[in-house]
Amino acid sequence: MTASPATSTLPVLYSFRRCPYAMRARLALMVSGEACELREVVLRDKPQALRDASAKATVPVLVQPGGNVIDQSLDIMQWALSRADPDGWLMPTDGSLAEMLALIAACDDGFKPQLDRYKYPERHGVQAGAARDEANMFLSQLEQRLTKAPLLFGQHTALADMAIAPFVRQFAGVDAAWFSSQWPLLQRWLSDWEGSALFASVMDKYAPWKPGSAPVVFGVTASASLQA
Repeated sequence: MTASPATSTLPVLYSFRRCPYAMRARLALMVSGEACELREVVLRDKPQALRDASAKATVPVLVQPGGNVIDQSLDIMQWALSRADPDGWLMPTDGSLAEMLALIAACDDGFKPQLDRYKYPERHGVQAGAARDEANMFLSQLEQRLTKAPLLFGQHTALADMAIAPFVRQFAGVDAAWFSSQWPLLQRWLSDWEGSALFASVMDKYAPWKPGSAPVVFGVTASASLQA
């Protein structure tokens, strides 16, 4: 997909701080050291520039200076890491990139819909408990993986950890007291991520972007890991 070239000499990232999809994109951009111009979006008042860049008009969207558009979060992650992967996210100590992508697909295609139903049961016309039970099957799978190593694919942070953690965080926030009684290994994994320097570096608050706003440069820190 292409759009009008960005006015910045840097790629432009349309983002929303709390969106887990945008969060995973920011994580990869930050760890790769791939600087971009960050434009914080108010989802109820999306700027026309975002709509012009991508028909889906949801974050994240990355517009490259030449006008090429990447509007899927996992594609943004892989693009950034293909340019620089200082912490080896694409090279897990256990398993393969293909296996990581399969687990991420299970998160996106199976767990995320149940998470939405659990978080907004009235909107979806379901019982929250039933949706939670369905989501638990994926979380139990993660817990089982963590009995073998501290991270999902071995001894160091990899793509799967960073692509999945934002969604587990969102799930945990629906009923924090209940979540705290479940999955001790997954709780530790999530807590380590939330306490990392990398997580802190992608969660700064920014004023909503408007045409004419001063550019916000994001993603200039070269390397940080889940264990930092």
